[in-house]
Amino acid sequence: MKKKKNKEKKVISKVIISITILVLLVVGICFSFIPIFKNLNFGLDLQGGFEVLYKVDSIDGSKMNKEKLTATYKTLSKRIDSLGVSEPEIILEGNDKIRVKLAGVKNPDEARKQLSTVATLSFRDTEDNLLMTSDVLSAGGAKVSEDSSGNPAVLLTVKDKDKFYNVTNKISKQQNNSIVIWLDYNQDEDSYSNEGQSCGTEESNCLSSATVSEGFASNVIIQGSFTEDEVQNLVDLINSGSLPSKLTEISSKTVGASFGDETLSKTLVAGIIGISLIVLILLIVYHFAGFISSAAMLLYTLLVFGLFWLVGGVLTLPGIAAVVLGIGMAVDANVITFSRIKDELHKGKNLQYAFKEGSKSSLRTILDSNITTFLVAVIMFIFGESSVKGFATMLIITIIVTMLTMVFITRILLGIFVKTGFFDDKTRLFINVKKENIPNIDKNEKVKVIPFKNVDFFKPAKIFITLSILIIVAGGILIGVRGMNLGIDYKSGSDITIATDKKVTTKEIKQDIKELDLKYSDINKNDNEIIIKVDNVLGPNKIKKVNKYFEDKYDAKVNIGVVSNIVKKELVKNAILSVLLSMLGIIIYISLRFKFSYAVASVVALVHDVFIIFALFSIFNLEVSVMFIAAILAIIGYSINDTIVCFDRIRENIGKEKITKDNLKDICNKSIRETFTRTIYTSITTLLPVIALIFLGSSGILTFNLAMLFGLISGTYSSLFIATVLFIELEKRSLSKPKKKKRIYTDEFDEKKIKGVNC
Repeated sequence: MKKKKNKEKKVISKVIISITILVLLVVGICFSFIPIFKNLNFGLDLQGGFEVLYKVDSIDGSKMNKEKLTATYKTLSKRIDSLGVSEPEIILEGNDKIRVKLAGVKNPDEARKQLSTVATLSFRDTEDNLLMTSDVLSAGGAKVSEDSSGNPAVLLTVKDKDKFYNVTNKISKQQNNSIVIWLDYNQDEDSYSNEGQSCGTEESNCLSSATVSEGFASNVIIQGSFTEDEVQNLVDLINSGSLPSKLTEISSKTVGASFGDETLSKTLVAGIIGISLIVLILLIVYHFAGFISSAAMLLYTLLVFGLFWLVGGVLTLPGIAAVVLGIGMAVDANVITFSRIKDELHKGKNLQYAFKEGSKSSLRTILDSNITTFLVAVIMFIFGESSVKGFATMLIITIIVTMLTMVFITRILLGIFVKTGFFDDKTRLFINVKKENIPNIDKNEKVKVIPFKNVDFFKPAKIFITLSILIIVAGGILIGVRGMNLGIDYKSGSDITIATDKKVTTKEIKQDIKELDLKYSDINKNDNEIIIKVDNVLGPNKIKKVNKYFEDKYDAKVNIGVVSNIVKKELVKNAILSVLLSMLGIIIYISLRFKFSYAVASVVALVHDVFIIFALFSIFNLEVSVMFIAAILAIIGYSINDTIVCFDRIRENIGKEKITKDNLKDICNKSIRETFTRTIYTSITTLLPVIALIFLGSSGILTFNLAMLFGLISGTYSSLFIATVLFIELEKRSLSKPKKKKRIYTDEFDEKKIKGVNC
C-alpha cells in the first residue's frame, strides 16, 4: 500500500514538474514575440511607403534579355542606397518588369524621381538617330573634370575604342558632322532640331553637341554651362545608371506612414483576439489536450514569424492573412488527432493504446490534406503577383511549421503526459471523454457513444444543393446584367483612399473629382475612410497633385494605387492559370493517392466553392481585387483539406467491408458521422480569426476575409453534401458496370485428345 502511494506521489510530482516546464515554455514563447516583432521587416502596407512596377525596355529597340534586366536591377539598387531605405525589395517579374518596394520611405515623390532618373546615356546624330549607347563607355568611367577654359565638365572614359572610332569616323564624313550626347532621351519629346540651342542647360536632356572632324578613339569631355554641383550630380547619375534600357512606370502604390501604423495595430489586435478565442475553445472542448494544443499553437506562431524573419521576409497584410489561415490548418491537425484518440477510447481502448493508434491513423490524413494545400501554395508563388506571392510564401512556411509543431511536437508533449499513467483513469480531464462512456471490453460492453447516431447527413443534401444552385444562378444573372465590381487590379485605373476625421459628403467628393479632371467609377464611404475608384491611370505628377489636394482640403491621410492596362492583362492571365493549375494538380494527386472518382468529386466541390464566392461577391457588389484571387486559391487549398478528411474516412471504412450499391450510402453516412464533429470544430477555429479580422482588422484585407468567410462556409458543406453525394453516384455507376474477366496465364494446360494420335 505504501509503495503504491509512493508511486502515485512520484507520478503526481512528475506531472507537476512537466506542467510547470510547459507553462514556463508558454510564458517564454509569449515574451519571445517581442524581440522578433521588433526585428521583423514590415511591408509598406503596415508601415507606409512607396511601391512601383516598371516595364523595362531596351533603348536601342532590341529585345530585353536577362543580362540587361539584371544590370537595370543593380542600377536601381544603387539608386535606392542613396535614399537611405533600410529594407528595400527589388523583384524581377518576368523578362521585362521590375517591382520596387520601399517600406518606410518618407518622401515618395523624391523616391520616384530618384528611381526614374536612372541615367541612360546615348550618342545620336543631328537627325536623332541612335549611333551608340553607354555600352561603349567603361563602367563607372564618368569623372569630374574641366574643359579647356577651366569650367566644370564631365570626362567619359571610352571602353570600346574600335566602335567609338568607327562611329566618329563615319560622322566626320557627313555634312552634319555632329555627335549629340543625350541623357534619358525621350523620342516623343526630345529632338535636336528643337533643343540644339539649349544643349548643356538644365532645360534640356541634351548634354552636349560636338562637331567631329575626324575619327578618334580617345575619352570624351561633356562641357556646358554646368556648376560644380551639377557636374557632380551628372557624374553620379551616369556612373550608377549608364544602361541600354529605359523604365516606364506601369503601376504604383503610396501608403502614408500613419496609415500603415494604424493598419498594423488594428490587424495585431484582431489577430490576438482571434487566437485567444481559439485557445478558449480548445480548452473547453479538449481540456488538458487542448492546453497542450494551445501551447503548440503559440510555438507554431512564434516559429512561423521566426522563420519568416530568418529568410529575410517582409511581413505584409497578405502575410498576416496567411498566418490566420495557417493557424486554422494547424489546429485542424490537432483536432484530427484528438478525434481519432477519442474514437479509440469510445471503442473501449485504454488511454495509452488510444493515443498510439489515434496518432498513427491521423498522420496519413494530415499529410494528404497539407500536401494538397502546399501544392496550391507553390502554384500561387510561381504565378502570383507581388501580394499573392507574399501570401503564398507565408502559407508555405505555415504548412512546414504545422507538420513540425502541431504533428510531431504536440505528439511528443502528449506522449510525455500519457506515459506517466496519471491520466489513465482521468480521461475526461485529459481529452474530455467521460469514464462512464468508455465501454468495458472484458464485459463485452458495446460502444456507448456514437455521435449523430440517428442523423442522415444526406437528407438535407438536396436543400444545400438547391440553395447553391439558387445562389450561383442569382450571382450569374447579376454578373451578366451589371458585371463584377472589379478593382483597379483587374480593370486598370487608380484607387484613391482618403482617411479624414472631417465629415465629407459624397457630393463634395464628386465635385473634387471634377475639379481634379478625373473620371470616377465608384465612391465608397466606410467610417472615416472614403475609397474612390477612377478610370484614369495617374502619372507621377498627377499623383502628387491629387495627394496634395486632399491632404490640404480635408487634412487627410491619402493612399493612391495605380494599375495600368499592361499589369491588368498579366494579372488576369496569371489568376486564371493559377486556378486551373491548382485544380489539375489536385486531380492528379488525389487520383494517385485515392482513385479517380474521389478526384472528380473533390474538384467539382472546389468549382462549386469558387462559383459560390463569385456569386456572393456579385450579389453584395463586393470588389474583386488581387487579394480576392489569393482568397480563392486559399479556399481551394482549405476546402480540399476538408474534403480529404471526409474521403480518407470513407476509404478506410470501405476497406473494412465489401461495398455494394445498397450499402455504399450507409458507409459514407457513417464516415461523415465520424468526421462531422472534427469538421465543425475546425471550421469554427478557422472562422474565429477571420471574423475578428473582418470586424476589427484593416480594410486592406477586408475582401480577402469576406471571401474566406464565404469560402469556409461553402467549403464545409460542399465537402459533406456535394463531394460525397457525387462520389456515391460515381461509385454506383462503377459498381453497375460488368467487371471484365481477367485472363489467367499459367504454365499448366489440358492436353487435347485426338483419336489416332494420342488416344
